[in-house]
Amino acid sequence: MANPAPPQKYVMLEQQPNLQPPPYHRRNVPRYHSGNHKSGGGCLKCICCCYCTLIVLIFIVAGITFYFYTVFQPQVPTYKVDKIDVKAFDVAPLELTLATELVVTVKADNPNKRIGFIYGKDSSVVGTFSDQQLCSGQLPAFHQGHKNVTMMKVVMKGKTKVDPEMQKKLMKNKESGKVPLLIRVVAPVRVVVGSVQTRQIKVLVNCTLVTSNIAPKNKVKILSAKYDVNVQF
Repeated sequence: MANPAPPQKYVMLEQQPNLQPPPYHRRNVPRYHSGNHKSGGGCLKCICCCYCTLIVLIFIVAGITFYFYTVFQPQVPTYKVDKIDVKAFDVAPLELTLATELVVTVKADNPNKRIGFIYGKDSSVVGTFSDQQLCSGQLPAFHQGHKNVTMMKVVMKGKTKVDPEMQKKLMKNKESGKVPLLIRVVAPVRVVVGSVQTRQIKVLVNCTLVTSNIAPKNKVKILSAKYDVNVQF
């Protein structure tokens, strides 16, 4: 009896035409579409619109400013202490107080052809010596028209405690004939252009003066003067 043939270790695919590889199962991964494309485009359009509006506003403001400066040619008014009359400047030795009364004539010059100014009521004028307040007063309220020069007389009164150091400085300056004074002015002002008034602003003026001997019934000369003008909105 013949022995059976041993099993084949290898199988040739060619010999089995019906043999097919197992089907490949493709895994479908769901795709997620981001919805930010439309919102991103909307934000970009909004930013572009904002920039365009801003540029247009800048051009409008620049045009109005150019027109205003070309037509009205605004100039800053000037202020000057024209005269100082001394009514009282007496030291009481027992009380160590200084009683001061000055009449200061202030010259306000408006060089503008089409711009006026309205000076309000709540102004203040303060006179100091060596950082010590001597007297105070107030500017009159008035309307200053175009190309106008107004002379204002401001009565300033006060009583100040005088320590020995201040008394020594004051006597030394009086003997030298050069007394330094600082006059500070704060004035509420409205600018008038035609029939239009702006909102109220504050004009700050510092007058640094050097005067001759300050004494009652004495003609005071202003030896030097320096003016600093600032505007507070």
